[in-house]
Amino acid sequence: MKLILNMNKRYTYADYLTWFDEKRRELINGFIRVMSAPSTLHADVTSAIFWYIKEHIIRNKGKCKVFSAPFDVRLPTCKEKGDDKIYTVVQPDICVVCDLSKLDYRGCIGAPEMVVEVISPSTSRYDHTKKFDLYEASGVREYWIADPGNRSVAIYLLQPDGKYDEGTIYEYGADKIPVNVINGLSLDWKSIFTES
Repeated sequence: MKLILNMNKRYTYADYLTWFDEKRRELINGFIRVMSAPSTLHADVTSAIFWYIKEHIIRNKGKCKVFSAPFDVRLPTCKEKGDDKIYTVVQPDICVVCDLSKLDYRGCIGAPEMVVEVISPSTSRYDHTKKFDLYEASGVREYWIADPGNRSVAIYLLQPDGKYDEGTIYEYGADKIPVNVINGLSLDWKSIFTES
């Protein structure tokens, strides 16, 4: 039986849990955003970033965990965490969770410490605006926007006033890209982008 959803209707996470098909979706303030399969270039850059973070955590016996999409991150707008009270569920390309109490068998509830979105031409504006605002308001401490086309990474850090800074862009040829939420980790720019 084909699943028919109303793109103009506001849904909750409880609704989201009933959708058993192969499509990937996010809920942003209750409204559906259908996600397409990533390109080879997108997948290559995502897997490189994920691998370096994962390897560092394992090698250093770190307490944080790193996840890649599809992995549900529920972002409640109030203290109410019931499935029927949550209207935002995202699937970041990569997220790092250090407060392990936020993890359950369905994913993460609450803001991860770090989110990485690898953009494509069709998602660039969305990741720079709606996702930026969402992650900032939710308290994600470090937000990366990786651009495979330009071989660059923009890093935004949450400030004490709850707003992101102006961002730092690491472009072609940068030696190291620091991961601020994980002590001692910097990613080699060439290892992320040279093969892509």
